Amino acid sequence: MTEAELLKLIQGGENIHVEFKKSTHEITKDVYDTVCAFSNRDGGTILLGVKDNREVLGVAPDAVDRMKKDFVTSINNGQKINPPLYLQPETCTVNGRTLLVIQVPSGSQVCRHHGRIFDRSHEADIDITDNSDLVYQLYARKSGSYFVNKVTRFQMDDLRSDLIERARAMTASRTANHPWKSLSDEELLRSAGLILKDPERLLEGITLAAILLFGKDSTILSVLPQHKTDAIFRVENLDRYDDRDVIITNLLETYDRLIAFGQKHLSDPFVQEGVQSVSARDRILREICSNSLAHRDYSSGYVAKFVIERDRLYTENANRSHGHGALHLSSFEPYAKNPPISKVFREIGLADELGSGMRNTYKYTKLYSGGTPEFIEGDVFRTVVPLAPIALAKVGPQDTTQVTTQVTTQVTTQVAILVFCTEPRSKVEIMEHCGYKNAKNFTQNHLRPLIESGQLQMTIPEKPRSRNQKYVVVQGEPQDDGSHHR
Repeated sequence: MTEAELLKLIQGGENIHVEFKKSTHEITKDVYDTVCAFSNRDGGTILLGVKDNREVLGVAPDAVDRMKKDFVTSINNGQKINPPLYLQPETCTVNGRTLLVIQVPSGSQVCRHHGRIFDRSHEADIDITDNSDLVYQLYARKSGSYFVNKVTRFQMDDLRSDLIERARAMTASRTANHPWKSLSDEELLRSAGLILKDPERLLEGITLAAILLFGKDSTILSVLPQHKTDAIFRVENLDRYDDRDVIITNLLETYDRLIAFGQKHLSDPFVQEGVQSVSARDRILREICSNSLAHRDYSSGYVAKFVIERDRLYTENANRSHGHGALHLSSFEPYAKNPPISKVFREIGLADELGSGMRNTYKYTKLYSGGTPEFIEGDVFRTVVPLAPIALAKVGPQDTTQVTTQVTTQVTTQVAILVFCTEPRSKVEIMEHCGYKNAKNFTQNHLRPLIESGQLQMTIPEKPRSRNQKYVVVQGEPQDDGSHHR
């Protein structure tokens, strides 16, 4: 590396791809932890002779050759680094001082240092050896095959023929002579790569992808009990939610319910593209919902989310990451995370070619809200679409159901407080009992009205903010809703 490139690297500080080590006279143990972490993640650069605060100390000139030899010997030792790595430190000069630069590529196998597995997270090397879930995800990332291609022992009877027929009809509506039109159900699955042969077990059968797309709910739960998508509308009740749909079913019907949930809560203002009017809302929903379903890491137990808030809409899903940080339209490189699922989505018209979803989301978000969407890559992939106030505007006669529900919730919560506080209780105890986390909203909406109405009193009224403050029911006042009588 040139001196200018090194100076730029140092000025940028440590991050998920850059690590500084003081190491002026010898290679310290934590250098090998970082080598292991970089190999297991996305690769990176280690600078020896630089402190964490970016101060360039340099490596002692008389120690350079010895340190290089020690490093190369250690990483080629299978007892220390397994599998052995073949790296060569580079000698560079910055401000007249000698640095050793180690470029670590991303490895194809899981790397261990003295039997421990390290992963890279922001600026730190994390020992994940005893975290079985993180280790499993790491092996899944390094695996040459795709998780959804795993062959199962389930049969065609465990799939829903009506869903396969629906997929066949959807392709026919887009392409009159589509090959799937004349294929049997089994032939259709084979052509889509949903029936494969496991060379190790010598077993041929339908894959996890086939079950996710066309399986019965009971079949899906038996092989992927963690599969779930949580759709949440949270605009008024910020402690919990205003509306929610927990979706545990096949991907086709999950897509339908996510789209319906978004259409239910987002308005569809007039938008013109060229000389035609388009539904920018529906275009955005199509792209982000299909992306979340087609590119999700189904081996993870992380619950996928589709959330609508006052100023934004976002999705989150587990991800087999190929990098970290925000993706940019001009430079990102798309990767197929679940090729067989993506293929079916393209054939039936729920998605287009790889990478088009990001471009379309940019395009239609500009038309819908005037904002710029964010795509954040990591072990959890996050898409954020900014919303304009009009997106949540309600038109026509107002539905009083939601208001009535909120009032009922408030009354129920206050009754629960009065029943619970027959003995003095702290605010934390009351909030935990009622299932609330936001102390400010809880005080404003529930505690204060009860105190002002004379039903609840503080045990230390002269010091309202005392950390020992507790709340108790005022004697003589009603303590329940009258539905329990002795």
